[in-house]
Amino acid sequence: MQGSLDSISAYAHPRVLAMLFLGFSAGLPLLLIFSTLSIWLSEAGVERSAVTHFSWAALGYSFKFVWAPLVDKLPLPLLEQFLGKRRSWLLLSQLMVISAMLWMAMSDPASTEGLRYMAYAAVFLGFSSATQDIVIDAYRIEAVEETLQALMSASYVAGYRIGMIVAGAGALYLAAGLGTTKEAYTYSSWQLTYVAMAGTMLVGIVTTLMIEEPHSHSESSFLKSTSDYLRFLLLFACFVSALVVAYAWLADGIAELRIALIGPSVSASLASFAAEATRLLASVVVAGVTSWMLVMLHIADQRALQETYVDPIAEFFGRYGRMAVLVLLLIGFYRVSDIVLGVISNLFYLDMGFSKGEIATVTKVFGIWMTILGGFVGGFLTIRFGVLKVLMLGAVMTVITNLLFILVAQNPENLSLLYVVIGADNITAGLAAAAFIAYLSSLTNLSFTAMQYAMFSSMMTLFPKLLGGYSGSIVNSLGYEGFFLISSMMGLPVLVLIWAVNRYVKEIRA
Repeated sequence: MQGSLDSISAYAHPRVLAMLFLGFSAGLPLLLIFSTLSIWLSEAGVERSAVTHFSWAALGYSFKFVWAPLVDKLPLPLLEQFLGKRRSWLLLSQLMVISAMLWMAMSDPASTEGLRYMAYAAVFLGFSSATQDIVIDAYRIEAVEETLQALMSASYVAGYRIGMIVAGAGALYLAAGLGTTKEAYTYSSWQLTYVAMAGTMLVGIVTTLMIEEPHSHSESSFLKSTSDYLRFLLLFACFVSALVVAYAWLADGIAELRIALIGPSVSASLASFAAEATRLLASVVVAGVTSWMLVMLHIADQRALQETYVDPIAEFFGRYGRMAVLVLLLIGFYRVSDIVLGVISNLFYLDMGFSKGEIATVTKVFGIWMTILGGFVGGFLTIRFGVLKVLMLGAVMTVITNLLFILVAQNPENLSLLYVVIGADNITAGLAAAAFIAYLSSLTNLSFTAMQYAMFSSMMTLFPKLLGGYSGSIVNSLGYEGFFLISSMMGLPVLVLIWAVNRYVKEIRA
């Protein structure tokens, strides 16, 4: 009993509480470049095809590992002297987020020029928000000892979801209250709404100024002079440029590969997934070769390439040996079941006869609060029973709750049943997320905090999102009941992976 009380009281730890506000700061921008922005663009008369292109603005979240070394290693002039490395980058990224929101507020998408500037601002917001995520993740891992990581994760999840509520339902209520509708679009209403959202980012800035700088474990050995800084920035710029150019250049070849892969035993969805995964891997290889050539030509510093991109990966594989592949498989597929299901969920609710208002109330308001509850429960259970046991519990519950959606498919327009299923599903998602974030934190070496965690978190969502893009094809082929059965069964290999990691992978705190 005393242990349980100690676990609960640990939520009052100053840095655990600070993570609640930093989580809010991280969760706020997401919907402002997704659903909230989509509604604004729709009211402004932007064509649906153009609206969907804005999803590219969020690519920074999946590719943040590319510039994570810059955030991890590069000190900011003047700011670092007063705030320290993590807090200075955190303040800069938050000011960038505010600037991007204000830029969006000053851009009226009803005009061609305004829409173009809106696109630039949305991309800038995605980049700025992803940069803030890199720093917050590094701070969360470095700020407290391992025993508090689960509570830090739960507090972060709660704050993140509250930020999403404010940027989602809060922004929509505010815009509507200011008088804009689809029938009578009012730019000034949306302008004031996004200015207000920028104002709420002050929560994160105040928190950044109040918290203490964590002890740094990632000092650079190659940044000694102005020349070193310039060569490091050149290496980073060339790596990113090579990655982007290669990804774009491979588009036609990947399209041909996708067609060639389709056959009697390979579906179009599987062929597309394999082709896109190949494209991403090839782009990373091209960027790596480009960086190596810069080193061979003595344009870039070998130590910079070694410490920023090579050492974090080599250290992880050196620490876990052959079992590193098992750990990476668990990271890549732990959330595959619920992410694949989530991609098509809103369309499913509409097809089941629920109104937009009912969907918003059940999934966006009630559902998010259930996720917050699940996150706190997950943090508490992780401290009491260990991270892998809670990971297993979350995986089992995910399999079960995905099956519950079959009942919704069989009972359309049953709002009470939807409440029950959404409640169970979101509590499970919050519990699993808190435990999984704590697990990823435990895998991270404190010498490479930002880079390794950015790599893990990108892998956590990238492959599930690639698979999720084909969920519509599965529904068209098998119907909703068949789709939910398959999405549930996707969680079974995860159970095996958790069992194998628990049995064969020695836990090492780096």
